[in-house]
Amino acid sequence: MPHDPRIETKLTDLPEPVIDNENPEWTASDFARARPTDEVLPPGVFEAFPRAVARARGPQRAPTKKQVTLRLDREVIAHFQVDGPGWQSRINTALRRAIGKAS
Repeated sequence: MPHDPRIETKLTDLPEPVIDNENPEWTASDFARARPTDEVLPPGVFEAFPRAVARARGPQRAPTKKQVTLRLDREVIAHFQVDGPGWQSRINTALRRAIGKAS
């Protein structure tokens, strides 16, 4: 693969990683020992935070969308995020308009 100077430029723009010795990065062993919160926290914890549990999103009844990974220019993302939550839906709407399928 040929050398791409853009990659080096991007890597030099990254901030230095924060090292927190009191909270080290998890190892494969840590992940193997991990358990879901409902197995390790007492039941009263979930009752104390009903809104947090209520916000959990379940599976779509009739999946109409497909999750993808897409790289967009920062300016494009900033344009859609400026109006707050719902920016991904606004991108979807703009793409639908671009292909002539306005919703």
